[in-house]
Amino acid sequence: MTEAIRSDGPGGQLAGFRIGVTSDRRSGDLIDALERRGASVFHAPALKIAPIAEDVALLADTAAVVSARPDLFIITTAYGMRRWFEAADAAGLGDDLLDVLGSGRIYVRGPKARGAVRAAGLDDAGISSDETTATLVDQLLQEDLAGLTIGVQLHAYADEHQLERLRDAGATLLTVTPYRWIKPEGSERLPRLIEAVCTGQLDCVTFTSAPAVDAMFSTAAEQGMQEDLVHRFRHGVLAAAVGPVTAQPLLDAGITPIVPERFRMGALIRLVCDHLAEHHVEHLRTRSGQVEVRGRSVRVDDARVDLAPAQLVLFKALLSARGAVLSREALTNLLTPTGAGHALDMSVNRLRKSLPDPALIETVVKRGYRLNV
Repeated sequence: MTEAIRSDGPGGQLAGFRIGVTSDRRSGDLIDALERRGASVFHAPALKIAPIAEDVALLADTAAVVSARPDLFIITTAYGMRRWFEAADAAGLGDDLLDVLGSGRIYVRGPKARGAVRAAGLDDAGISSDETTATLVDQLLQEDLAGLTIGVQLHAYADEHQLERLRDAGATLLTVTPYRWIKPEGSERLPRLIEAVCTGQLDCVTFTSAPAVDAMFSTAAEQGMQEDLVHRFRHGVLAAAVGPVTAQPLLDAGITPIVPERFRMGALIRLVCDHLAEHHVEHLRTRSGQVEVRGRSVRVDDARVDLAPAQLVLFKALLSARGAVLSREALTNLLTPTGAGHALDMSVNRLRKSLPDPALIETVVKRGYRLNV
């Protein structure tokens, strides 16, 4: 089995940062891109796509579409379109499906879906202006849909509200889901990623599908760690989603992810690089020397300091305060939402021992701690 943790690159914009990757499909491209920029990567695929040969429902739905010959079609993803034809060809329905699609009007959710439609020798009648299903449905509802049959290629995370809007307009829907999610081999990595988030060992986690977010939350709930997981994402660990559909379950949990303007892997990588470099690298001149924190990398002048996760969380908070006093209660809550005071005392003592100059951490009697700037 491939190791879940990948080593640091020699340098780059992401040097010092440790990033979690939850995707299965195309994860190699994402991991390679992050590592080339200097990141350390923890790969924990949350879900994978079920093999076509095992997807009996897909073949049945395809046969139903071929039989019904819908008046119009909604194609939501390029991968779904290609996989649909792959399954149809394997079942001997490829030519029939192509004929049926060619006889109806096709609407696509975005440029990639349009490209897949055209690659099949077909053309589309319209495209969403912002690559969302909601906008595409808005466009369709401008005409009378009563009595029409609509074939909808779903993308494994159906927006039921949009489907209901079409049904309420009088349309009959036939849905096809060319890929379904199942647990991957190596699924034991996901609990380890959750633990890494909750113990402050990751700077960022990337998500490329909404089901992967749901799988993470449900696994965390089974571990009894969902509250702590959400707390960490709200306070310190960056969540990065490839698009608004992927971001929605994070937003529903009160987590605000970064989302690129263009919903593409390359745009996600650039946004992660820029955001971490701009918001997660700090410098401060102190009485013990120039301090820099870049992800999990800490330097005091020319000395690199290795800090345990709990001590790193404390040090980052004190650095962000830039010499202001942080209360014992605030620092204790950083360690754990239900933390105890003695845990804070132990962590501060260990932090001091790890630093070149223990006096860098100053105790303010009856108040808390501060950096000695």
